[in-house]
Amino acid sequence: MQECLFCRIVRGEIPAAKVYEDDEVLAFRDIQPQRPVHVLVIPKKHITSLAEATEADAVVLGRMLVVANRIAVDQGSPDGFRSIINTGRVGGQEVMHVHMHIVGGQEPVGPMLKR
Repeated sequence: MQECLFCRIVRGEIPAAKVYEDDEVLAFRDIQPQRPVHVLVIPKKHITSLAEATEADAVVLGRMLVVANRIAVDQGSPDGFRSIINTGRVGGQEVMHVHMHIVGGQEPVGPMLKR
């Protein structure tokens, strides 16, 4: 997808505060952080959402999960973090390129959902 915001970041057309990169994934700081640590992890390959992921995407989606702890620790959340993948309109997905939020810091993140 040529006009996808995250695809443009992957191609270097839009700057991002990168914190991790390998052949399959890219991680960068969220521009509107909600916690002291708030990083987005994206596959370099465009996948619109988890709802559209296929078996062929399993390796890169797994890679995102595998690197999450390293990124959280490196960014200042050594005692844990929350990983969030919003999917579709109901799930609150704002950018139509699958992405995982890593949020954390020194204090507990709080309840998962408002009760």
